[in-house]
This record gives sequence, C-alpha cells and structure tokens, in this order.
Amino acid sequence: MKKIHNKSEMTVLQKEKQRTVLKNYITVAVAVAMVTSVMVFPCFADSEAEQAIDNLSEIIFDIIQAVGVIIAGWGVVQVGLSFQSHDPSQRSQGFLCLAGGLIVTFSKSILEAIAPGAF
Repeated sequence: MKKIHNKSEMTVLQKEKQRTVLKNYITVAVAVAMVTSVMVFPCFADSEAEQAIDNLSEIIFDIIQAVGVIIAGWGVVQVGLSFQSHDPSQRSQGFLCLAGGLIVTFSKSILEAIAPGAF
C-alpha cells in the first residue's frame, strides 16, 4: 500500500474512488433498468375493475374541475378588487389566477386533446 505524503495525493485518490463507485452504480442501475423493462407483463383487467377505475377517474377529474372553477372565480374577484383599488400588481395576480383556474378547469379536455383515448 502506498503512503500518502500530502493532501493533493489524497484528493486524487478520493476522486478516483468516487469515479469508480459512480461508474459501478451507473452500470448496476442501467442493468436493472434493462432487466425490468424486458420483464414487463401485460395485465388484462376485468370489465368491472376497469369500470370502477373509470368511475374513480371521472370523480377525480370532476373534483379537479370544481377546484379550477373556484380558482378562476377567485381570480375574477382579485381583478375586480384591483380595479377598485388601482393596484396593478393585484390586477396581474388576478389575471394569472384566472388563467390558471381556467387551465385547471379544462385540464381533462386539454389532456384528451394531447393524448386522445388516454383519459
């Protein structure tokens, strides 16, 4: 074993060890990812289970849509209050809140337009 005389040699050895550990970690991670991607088995759901999942998905999207309407309504209130108080920062915040609420409200339609048949 080699004796280390100064700190610079020690840091070089530490960096080499870190590179070796990182290289081994990446090799193992890639191997695991390749094995798991090859071992994917299709799962055919029963029609009852599929219907239950679809119903749950509809309920979740309805809740998200209701939250989006509430956020958009709050944005309208902020815009109205900003016109009353002549506050431009509140006005921009209100318009951002309104736009965000509308995006959240129509999120299901947006997702269906992006990936038809997925939702």
